[in-house]
Amino acid sequence: MSKVCQLTGARPLSGNKVSHSNRKTKRRFMPNLVKKTLIDEKSGSKVVLYVTARALRTLAKNPKKFAKQIANYAKKDLKKKSK
Repeated sequence: MSKVCQLTGARPLSGNKVSHSNRKTKRRFMPNLVKKTLIDEKSGSKVVLYVTARALRTLAKNPKKFAKQIANYAKKDLKKKSK
């Protein structure tokens, strides 16, 4: 599983881990991904996506914001099932 949000495209960021003595070593900041089953409004089909917690909050507030992306994943899922 890649660490990428399928709706927002959020990826891991890089930065420095800073110790008490101010030494800096490289580290990665991972997105807070959650496996979530979402329902496409048009087709009514269920789609399992890896989404950040921030995108879930946005979906709760404004469900139409990511409707197009969810529909695209639903179409891809239907194509896979038909094969």
